[in-house]
Amino acid sequence: MLNPIEEQSAVIALIGLLGIGAQWIAWRTGWPAIALMLAAGVIAGPVIGLINPQHTFGALLEPMVSIAVAIILFEGGLSLNFRELRRTDGAVTRLVLLGVPVGWVLGALACYYVAGLVWPVAILFGGILVVTGPTVVIPLLRQSNVAPRPRAILKWEAIVNDPFGALCGLITYEYLRRSAAGGTFGSVMASLVAAAVVAGLLGWIAARIVGWAFPRGYVPEYLKAPVLLVTVIGVFVMSNLIQTETGLLAVTVMGVALANMRLNSLRDIHPFKENVTVLLVSGVFVLLSASLDFAFLQQFEWRFLAFLLALLFLVRPATVLLSLAFSPVPWRERLLIGWVAPRGIVAVAISGLFALRLSHLGYGDGSILVTLSFAVVVATIVAHGFTIGPVARLLKVTGSAQRGLLIVGSTPWSLSLAEHLRQLEVPVTIADTSWHRLAAARQAGIPTYHGEILAEATEDQLDMTQFEVLAATTDNEAYNALVCSEFAPEIGRDKVYQLGDASEDDARALPDSLRGRAMFTSGLGVEELLERERAGWSFRKTRISEQFDFETARADLPGEADLLLLVRKGGSLNFFTHASRPTPQIGDTILSYGPPDANRSARRLKKRMEEMS
Repeated sequence: MLNPIEEQSAVIALIGLLGIGAQWIAWRTGWPAIALMLAAGVIAGPVIGLINPQHTFGALLEPMVSIAVAIILFEGGLSLNFRELRRTDGAVTRLVLLGVPVGWVLGALACYYVAGLVWPVAILFGGILVVTGPTVVIPLLRQSNVAPRPRAILKWEAIVNDPFGALCGLITYEYLRRSAAGGTFGSVMASLVAAAVVAGLLGWIAARIVGWAFPRGYVPEYLKAPVLLVTVIGVFVMSNLIQTETGLLAVTVMGVALANMRLNSLRDIHPFKENVTVLLVSGVFVLLSASLDFAFLQQFEWRFLAFLLALLFLVRPATVLLSLAFSPVPWRERLLIGWVAPRGIVAVAISGLFALRLSHLGYGDGSILVTLSFAVVVATIVAHGFTIGPVARLLKVTGSAQRGLLIVGSTPWSLSLAEHLRQLEVPVTIADTSWHRLAAARQAGIPTYHGEILAEATEDQLDMTQFEVLAATTDNEAYNALVCSEFAPEIGRDKVYQLGDASEDDARALPDSLRGRAMFTSGLGVEELLERERAGWSFRKTRISEQFDFETARADLPGEADLLLLVRKGGSLNFFTHASRPTPQIGDTILSYGPPDANRSARRLKKRMEEMS
């Protein structure tokens, strides 16, 4: 029998294992991560009883989840750049200013006429349902190939609307509570608007203090991430002490304000905050689903199923279509946005909080909110998690059908590489700072990007999600290493390659941690490549088949030839490096780089004669 400390430690470890394990399975299979995390929590919680969050954590469960959601919202706010907002053609503004009240009214009508809730509870729950939330939307977008504009709209809406759902519920509750004591709707609104303004100012002031202190060296590098994390928690708690449920607004404002200050200090913190957010999202979702009580589900009625259908097929689509009417957003994108609205931990947490408070006020339907909120979360996660990809493809609002290669550096060698890959139907884009050096690529019809790839403006002008692999091929090995180091966290360290020797014996060479993987099995350097180019070396494509396997193909190449990359049957790219040698399969194509071989035909003829004899 475990003591309480051992039990809590074991449960925390199990939650982490289930959450991250579900994320890994989702990455390997392409299944929606949120659905897998939900299933893992349900199985470990109410089904087999390994996890009982209420029993294990007791009164600490609610503040733990609240602080985790606050950190997730803050991290989401840090990713909201106003330059990206401009690309949404005003859709986010419409979804906040028009969508929230429209969704609140339509949701309340559905709660009253379909779910059968009394008006006060219906209005409160309708306000809570305006949230979608980054805990569910961001994992969905990470795994789906949605076009840039609807992706940005869904992400912004999820993060910005999340605190507004809490405020809508709070407005209703405070009015119900104060009206019993003679309070008016105007007085309730005035006090809550003032509290929301104070919360926003608190978040903005905290962001300004951080933005002033970090660049001036008042916080050492090793303390910047901890100081920022503690500041976020402090702002959240302080705002909630002023007025309950305003903390989410404060941390969201703080994140957005910091994101638009262009602080170089925050760039080094980004990997840390992203890792923390992945852990928190995974843990919160497992806790959410493990907390499901089958006793609540016994209150489920068939009218609630009709309510879920109304929410999915009437309330959300009508809210989006009315909010985006006469906007520049195309109809196909409006329909996708109108379909995708999964609810997550915020909806459940707020519903549970107000269910208890409504019961104290004498509203019997308050207890049903927990059942309905769980049903909404499960229904929307399953419906939207498994259909966002097919619906996006049906509406033709996906990104590039096949992710390709970004080549940084326009040279005759990289241009030849791009032409050969295009012949294999692999999407290729060449980026360079020189308009003149890109001329040959433009004449060949190869997509180009003119500008400094490392500039901040590149994030707005070049969609990096369309690239599976990056290859830095300039004549400056140090610059190639810098490009790979910059994009490794975004694309993947095993997906960034560069020209330049990767000698492990040279103490003066850049370490592997600061550079991309060396192209070619020999780790060919820039100078050597230039010499071989002058000597007339060229690319060769070899398709692997049952009659012409990899060993045969390798033997058919000149002895000095280098294997460069492998194009899989599905179009994905795998480079041959000094540390990685992918295994070709039937249907794959090998792209090699070798010298002119005058004796190649003679060798083939001799080999055939030997086989005949």
